[in-house]
Amino acid sequence: MAQITLLDGSIGQELVKRSGDRATPLWSTRVMIDYPDLVGQVHQSYFDAGATVATTNTYAVHRSRLNRVGMDSQMPTLIATALEQAEAARAQSKEGRIAGALGPLLASYRPDLNPDPVDAAEKFGELVGLMQDHVDLFLIETVSSLQEAEGALLGCKETTKPVWLALSVMDDDGTRLRSGEALADIAPVLDRFAPQAVLINCSRPEAIPAALDILKGFGRPFGAYANGFTRISEGFLKDAPTVDALEQRQDLGPDAYAAHAMQWVAQGASIVGGCCEVGPEHIAELASQLKTAGHEIV
Repeated sequence: MAQITLLDGSIGQELVKRSGDRATPLWSTRVMIDYPDLVGQVHQSYFDAGATVATTNTYAVHRSRLNRVGMDSQMPTLIATALEQAEAARAQSKEGRIAGALGPLLASYRPDLNPDPVDAAEKFGELVGLMQDHVDLFLIETVSSLQEAEGALLGCKETTKPVWLALSVMDDDGTRLRSGEALADIAPVLDRFAPQAVLINCSRPEAIPAALDILKGFGRPFGAYANGFTRISEGFLKDAPTVDALEQRQDLGPDAYAAHAMQWVAQGASIVGGCCEVGPEHIAELASQLKTAGHEIV
């Protein structure tokens, strides 16, 4: 049997749900400002469920997002809060790793925005500098185009910490990035920057098997963590959207989600977890099924 790294699940969506407040364009960043301890509670829930990695609540903490509301100067403080909450949960659990989340600079699922790689690298580099002394690895998330991948990886070139690249594919075609570019065309980017692992994230679980068939040919650890949205709505693709423009699936409970993830493991995935709308109960069920199958969670 295999050694499997079990990621956590949704951080942002889980925070919005637990806060009970109306969603805002600042998403989980707004929740962290209002209820910072809630972030640590979410991390703790995932550690208790069996996850071995806590992903920091920094996905949406970018100057480009904060300056819309005049808060860009608060970015270092918000990064520090997210790191403190992850570190506190890890200390309580006495084990596990912390992944510094690096989300899209401008918006999720918007390859049309495609920031210039050199400019993106400077912005990602600032985030890496703020986080690298407090995390065990960096997780670049929801990358929707080749150019987006280049900019983010370029921004991580100075770190000595492992870098994992997570790509998002079309919901109806796991062989293509959300930009429409072939997933296989990421190969030269991987060769140039050599991330330690390559993953698929924030895509429908049904699209992931086809994507993993491509990832396994890249000769590095691979895996996936899917979302639980019915689809990416047109409303969410507008400027400064809120997450209430997205609808949760009702057919993807813990058992169903774990069944998908166990298929990915059967394909050779060594890193699995969950993304938006996948909560602690899903991760707990996945941990149980992995152990029952004889895998070691590391």
